[in-house]
Amino acid sequence: MTPYSCMTRQQLEAEHAKVLAQYQHVKDQKLNLNMARGKPAKAQLDLVSDILTVLQTPEDCFDGDIDSRNYGELAGLPCARAYWADVLECKPENIFVGGAASLNMMCDIVSRAFTHGLLGSPQPWCKEEKVKFLCPAPGYDRHFQIGEFYGAELIYIPMTPTGPDMDMVEEYVKDPQVKMIWVVPKYSNPDGIIFSDETIQRFANLKPAAPDFAIIWDNAYCIHEFEGDYVPFPDIISMCEEAGRPNMVFEFASTSKITFAGGGTSCMAASVANIQYFTGVFGVQMISYDKVNQLRHVKYMKNKAYTLEIMKRHASVMAPKFHCVSRWLNQEIKPLGFARWVDPKGGYFISLYTMPGTAKRTWSLCREAGVVLTTAGAAYPYSHNPNDDHLRIAPSLPPVEDLEKAMEVLTISLKLAALEKLLEK
Repeated sequence: MTPYSCMTRQQLEAEHAKVLAQYQHVKDQKLNLNMARGKPAKAQLDLVSDILTVLQTPEDCFDGDIDSRNYGELAGLPCARAYWADVLECKPENIFVGGAASLNMMCDIVSRAFTHGLLGSPQPWCKEEKVKFLCPAPGYDRHFQIGEFYGAELIYIPMTPTGPDMDMVEEYVKDPQVKMIWVVPKYSNPDGIIFSDETIQRFANLKPAAPDFAIIWDNAYCIHEFEGDYVPFPDIISMCEEAGRPNMVFEFASTSKITFAGGGTSCMAASVANIQYFTGVFGVQMISYDKVNQLRHVKYMKNKAYTLEIMKRHASVMAPKFHCVSRWLNQEIKPLGFARWVDPKGGYFISLYTMPGTAKRTWSLCREAGVVLTTAGAAYPYSHNPNDDHLRIAPSLPPVEDLEKAMEVLTISLKLAALEKLLEK
């Protein structure tokens, strides 16, 4: 294949005619395939469905002397707090166990910050003249949506191969109006980056001007390798404590992609003071989360070591899908030289960087041909990608045979959008 940048206009026009015919062919197939969200596939849900039979008798519902079916234990069953402490390598007293979605607790933290403030807040954020959130991007669109929902000003921080641009982060936190940063530190959504040790150390040693500045450390993919062995990860809770800012970080994780996406458990890890504070705050709105489900999960997943064995079963489903995406991109797009992407070894997403100015057009072409992707630009604050060059690929849900069809559509759409852009010139 000749790179598009090396083609004459006549060659580009001939290539455009060929690719347009290919596009019409796949469009005529009237496909209906979805790669918009990082949903576990049915095969993954099936492989853990024996969790439903873990609790068989009333006696199975006890954690020591605590009956999980009754009121109480707002911060979570002791066994559930110990389980998550094992996974995140912190202490049980640093854990608050929630319901199925960690995103719900993240939103609650932001909500309470605005209505009542965090520890160290001079006043609730709603009384501040302006509140600003740092948003490393490409990132998780739902993080940005929460900030936008509460009226925070979202500030774009570029991602690098080792994590967010920390020079920019350290400069921005000198502004007392900067109150929060959102990060996915391991297999970041969507770049699949593992933050470097230096980046993590710089996070722990941040010296923000705002006394109530918060790091939302969304460790959603902390044990989600699909290729290779488990990669250990530093405990940000103890690192912030050692750096003298123990209340600065809130870490989150869940079983959404370990057991059931809609019926798992989640946790928040934070300083003991923050756990005590938010146990009191959350106690106004609830008696406890679903402790029966907490116990069911602990009995099924046992501990970190056994959970990593479960994740290897997930990997057997996930790896072929990521390899499929990589194969199509390497065969069909790499020789043409107009796009780049990441090949992560864990997580749920692939970042695809198109020719500048063509991501929205590629997304539209895919949609017209029956393949739904996350909206172009969604991984940026306010859904605005200044270069219009990013798409998030979520290959987990479709079976491999459907993914093959979807990648055919995507690669043809990428070519067509690039050729259109080049011929405009």
